[in-house]
Amino acid sequence: MSEDNSPHVITLGTAGGPRWWRYREQKVRAGISTAVVVGGAVYMIDCGYSAGRQLVEAGHSLDAVQAMFLTHLHSDHIADLASIAMFSTFEISDEERGPITLIGPGDRGTLPTVSPHAKVPPRPVSEHSPTPGTIETFTRLVEANATDLNERILDSLRPSPLDLFQAHDIALPEGIGFEPNENPAPQMAPFVVYEDSHVRVSAILVDHPPMAPAFGYRFDTDDGSVVISGDTAFTPNMIALAEGADLLLHEAIDLEWLTMKFPDPTSAQARAIRSHHERSHTSISDALAVARTADVGQLALHHLVPGTSGPSLERQLSGETGLNAVVPDDLDIIPFGQHR
Repeated sequence: MSEDNSPHVITLGTAGGPRWWRYREQKVRAGISTAVVVGGAVYMIDCGYSAGRQLVEAGHSLDAVQAMFLTHLHSDHIADLASIAMFSTFEISDEERGPITLIGPGDRGTLPTVSPHAKVPPRPVSEHSPTPGTIETFTRLVEANATDLNERILDSLRPSPLDLFQAHDIALPEGIGFEPNENPAPQMAPFVVYEDSHVRVSAILVDHPPMAPAFGYRFDTDDGSVVISGDTAFTPNMIALAEGADLLLHEAIDLEWLTMKFPDPTSAQARAIRSHHERSHTSISDALAVARTADVGQLALHHLVPGTSGPSLERQLSGETGLNAVVPDDLDIIPFGQHR
């Protein structure tokens, strides 16, 4: 933990992608999750695998968590949401506190279009409700564990996660022209989705096709500001969200790795995977362009794809002299505010 009470970020997990990244003896990073700490209050952004355990390793507990924000509902961003919900019945000890606010995307409303690389259209999962938003996703995860929870609720008098968390779907501003398949990230202004005595949190749509809606978040405090991109390709919306921020945590994909892994994709699946990464994520050069144009104080690259690409991305950053840019490790503490 930080020795003072200044606002800071803790990189709970810095790997992106629905994988347990481990190649030979390369370092293992936890799934994507970030904690913003302001005045002793903790705000979690995304819940990648091991997020709950990493929060404890960082010296915090769920008692300190005021709100959680999901950038989007890809599995690598919510992998630990179910375990956090289940363990909350034991980990939250302050009986006087209110529920943790959980904020994230609403129902997509329509399925993505089928990949042009498909030979036969795949059958979607949960055809009766195939694109649930944050409220329904959280409720389904809890209900899937009903056998366990009902035993603990009835026999051990433990609280229900449905009482310990209050989930909200983000309502998009009217008239912006959002359409999940054709216009997932129309140019727009950031809008406030949460506010308390410590932070004001704004959101903006980002471009992560075919996932939609997907959001980046900005945390403004009395002492400084931090922006988390979520997963996105280059979009002017991120420049608008990050304008003048003290710290920008932006996703980055190692394009050198991508072209080496899929030099000439021959299978339909390989072509679809490479196409997704190329159109849905941000290169180092584009992340730097966002940071420079937005005039941020510091850039930290995270949500690394692959999760073992830290040394490669550091090498690619080595020539950068005009911007304070780093590739943090898991559990790094990055102060923000009053340092520019």
